[in-house]
Amino acid sequence: MLEDSKNPYANNGDANAMPATGRPGKRVFIETYGCQMNLADSELMGGILSQEGYTAATSLEESDIILINTCAVREKAEERVFGRLTHLLRFKNENPNLILGVTGCMANHLKKEIVERAPYVDIVAGPDAYRRLPSMMIEAQKEESDPLIDVRLDKEETYGEVAPVRSPGITAWISVQRGCDKFCTFCVVPFTRGRERGVSPEDVIKQCRDVAERGYKEVTLLGQTVNSYKWGDDYDFADLLADIVPIDGIERIRFTSPYPTDFTPKLIETMATHDKICKYLHLPAQSGATSMLNRMKRLYTRDEYDVLVERIRDVIPTIAISTDIIVGFSGETDDEFEETMDLMRKHRFDFGYLFKYSERSLTAAARNMPDDVPDEVKAERLKKIILLQEEISGEVFQTRIGSFQQIMVLGDSRRDDDQLCGRTDDFKMTVCPKPEIDAKPGDLINVQVVDATSHTLIAKLV
Repeated sequence: MLEDSKNPYANNGDANAMPATGRPGKRVFIETYGCQMNLADSELMGGILSQEGYTAATSLEESDIILINTCAVREKAEERVFGRLTHLLRFKNENPNLILGVTGCMANHLKKEIVERAPYVDIVAGPDAYRRLPSMMIEAQKEESDPLIDVRLDKEETYGEVAPVRSPGITAWISVQRGCDKFCTFCVVPFTRGRERGVSPEDVIKQCRDVAERGYKEVTLLGQTVNSYKWGDDYDFADLLADIVPIDGIERIRFTSPYPTDFTPKLIETMATHDKICKYLHLPAQSGATSMLNRMKRLYTRDEYDVLVERIRDVIPTIAISTDIIVGFSGETDDEFEETMDLMRKHRFDFGYLFKYSERSLTAAARNMPDDVPDEVKAERLKKIILLQEEISGEVFQTRIGSFQQIMVLGDSRRDDDQLCGRTDDFKMTVCPKPEIDAKPGDLINVQVVDATSHTLIAKLV
């Protein structure tokens, strides 16, 4: 669920970078890989660096400092970063004073390997070290400086009061929680981001008001298990959502990613009650087999997941639900895989994020469970669930034909200059003709769906 970013401080992969405001002559280019949390973290780094006088570079060529903000969830993402670092070596060769840094989850996960495989990297900084980046940059400018590594985890750090340098657009990412306490056996996040801690409600609401005043129309609240958010003894995630609803200027509120066992009746009712809270939910399942969920140390059974989905749909009949699925985890049998296929057929998710298992060092699975499903079996199972989900998504999207929807305009369609694209409340990409009166990004317009693919609604203006 990674959205493209035009923020030079929060670039998606090889996208254009956003300029920082920096020490005179010191220009920083930040490339971002991974999830929305990483995009938000790049914006945080931009805010911290801006306060110290750094400016954002608009290209690699004009950069004095290049930071690669990384993901460690899958091996493929890490190998992509190593490939990118090899490409960036030419900028170091052309400019010996250039500082090259690796930040984020991969910095924590592979700190030694980064220095071994890319010895020209100057800075390795984990997610809790961003406040120390300015001093690390000064130290890295010294001749013969060894690579600087700071991957200390801080159970108190939330960056709650830091003003991010945000990407331009209509959606603001707002982190309400950092770290994770669930310790799923396959997941490296608790080891790279530390234990769960929440940002104060006051800081979250202040950020929401600030972005509303700056013209953002939608906020997406972020956390590794966002709905486990608590502040004090009696303030929970449902309370936080309800307190954001009255903020003028914010038209839509989204959040990701919740954890099934933390989805309370109160939260379901809060979503149902307030129109501003979008009727879309990303609810990771990971597997459809209770035996597999036990090995993954997911804290629910298949039956409990089924009951939760049915309860949510009973209260919010129009809700769209997506999910995460992993195939090929340790010991996965044919029968367990078929139970996952059954889960997908039963709940008919609007779309899914589907992966084959990638063993991560530091995790309980890497220490104690063999990665024993052959890669060709993983690949075949992944192919099957992708085909199944494509079929289901196509059928779900077809059911929207004839319906009336309100979309939030994102901009021009990439394929047709005479078309706009936008998202429905339930997160479906929609294209429609441009209205006679110009519609700006963030505007809400009414449409009727006339056709659909498995990924896009095609609509006409109402």
